[in-house]
Order: sequence, then C-alpha cells, then structure tokens
Amino acid sequence: MGAIYRNALPQMDGTDLLTDSGLETTLIFLEGVDLPCFAAYPLLDSVAGRRQLQAYFRRHLAIAFDHGTGYLLEAPTWRASRDWGEQLGHDRDDLARLNAQAIALLTDLRREAQSVSPIVVSGNIGPRGDGYRPDTAMRAEAAQAYHAEQVGWFADSAADMVSAFTLSTVNEGVGVIRAATAAGIPSVVAYTVETDGNLPDGTPLGDAIEKTDDMTAGAAAYFMVNCAHPEHFRGALETDAAWLARIGGIRANASRMSHAELDASEVLDDGNPAELGRDYAILKRLLPNLRVFGGCCGTDHRHVDAIADCCAARHAA
Repeated sequence: MGAIYRNALPQMDGTDLLTDSGLETTLIFLEGVDLPCFAAYPLLDSVAGRRQLQAYFRRHLAIAFDHGTGYLLEAPTWRASRDWGEQLGHDRDDLARLNAQAIALLTDLRREAQSVSPIVVSGNIGPRGDGYRPDTAMRAEAAQAYHAEQVGWFADSAADMVSAFTLSTVNEGVGVIRAATAAGIPSVVAYTVETDGNLPDGTPLGDAIEKTDDMTAGAAAYFMVNCAHPEHFRGALETDAAWLARIGGIRANASRMSHAELDASEVLDDGNPAELGRDYAILKRLLPNLRVFGGCCGTDHRHVDAIADCCAARHAA
C-alpha cells in the first residue's frame, strides 16, 4: 500500500489534525519503560513493545474521533538514525528494518481506525545530536547526507511525509528538507526554542524559518515548533510578519522549565492540561495556518484532549 496523501496533505488544505503527545516521557515516567538514549523505536522489536505503542496511539486516535478531527500518526523513530542506532547496538540493516516496521505499525492503525478521517502517516526524524544543544553543528550538505538515509527509508515506505523534530540549527533543517526533496516526499521541520524564543544556537525563530525557506526555495510543506512551553515562544509570534503563515503545527511542552532544567529533572512536570489547552487557543489566533495540534515533553493524552477542546474546529469558538 503506497502513501495516500503524499501529494495532497490534508492539513495543507485547512483540515485540523490532532497528533500525539510526549511519547518518550509518557513511556518513561508514566509507564515505567526504560528507554536508553530516549529512544522508543527498540520497542518495535518485541510483541510486548509493539502492543504498548499501539495502546498509546489508540488512546490518541480516540480523542480525534471524539472531537471529529483528522489525525497525524508520527512514527516512534525519533532516534532511529545512524549515530543513535550505533549507540544502541543497531546497524544499518537493523535500522532499515525497524523504520519500516514503524510505518507498517502506523498503517495498520490507520486501517483499523476507519472512524477517524483523514489519517496521515509521518516518518519521524530527530536531530543527529542532542536536540537541546547545537552540539552537532554541521554544514547543510553534511546534514543532508546524514538524514538522507532515514528519509530514504520513509520515502520507500507507505509514509505520506517526513517530520524532523527538535532541531536546533538552520543547517540541519535545511539538510532534512533537501534530502526529502531529493527523495520526493513532503517534509516538515520543527525547531525547538529556549525560554527566550530563540533557537538553542541563538537564532530568532522567525529568522530561522525565513533562512530555511531561502536556502530550500520554500520546499518544506510547513514548519512547526516543538519541545518548548507556549510562554517561551508566544512573544516571538506577536507580530504581523509573513513567516507566521509558514507555521502549521505546534507540539509544546507541558512544563515551563528550560531545556537545562528538564535535562536535570528526575520527576515529570506535567503542567496543567486545561491551561495548556487555553495557551494553544491563543496560539491559534496568532497563527493563521495552524492545523496540527499535539504535545511534547510532559504531555500525555489528557493534554491533547484539552488542546482539542480549545482548538478543534468542531469546538473552537
């Protein structure tokens, strides 16, 4: 079964899509799963692991059904690239197999959840290094070469698109987009920001989006912001700049902690789901093309439900 939305992503035509929450923090802190390197993809290698992932996604799909929205299924493959795989004992063949299994799991869920429509399947890509720090500074050409491998696996699968999350430098975002363009699959880049609304390398969010578009001829389907609380970047959005129209999705943290504080924390800060939902409603008023709504660190299905209450087309004022 080939990708069904690759050339016509419904979120690009104004359709609201919910997506999931903080997969890794949910598994670690709420379900007691050990995830070395913060990697969820090794769960695909066991029946029990696959069932745990299926249960997680089904909880979120049920919210989309309740609110009458579509859904964006993100593969649990944020760490399933070469450098991280090497740390976890997986070679190229292992990673190719596990990335393919991830997309197969999502397409099975799509077939199962026929009451939710549309459902888009995305291959999830993470940073080469630590997403909280620009510790793997690369030229755009090197970033393209690195990410082309995982992008290629998704392009050969039933994935409709690829999404790169928690990127901290423009060059890495450019590399992902160029790799996806060469492979013929739509791409989305989600930058993360610090408490000052700037990328971890100090680049203002708007500058990052504009520069990425300049370096890729606007090839990304849209941009997202992830792994930061809305308070950290809302001020950067209070403008009439044209780049705001390029933000199509938000996956915010529940916590107001900085990245450094989150790294050092041994307990989960799950914030306040209802308050986070209201924060998203404000973001929706600031962002004319915001269509994809989900969570990141510290969030779970409760937060996505609250976000849908405030933002889904059926319920939002």
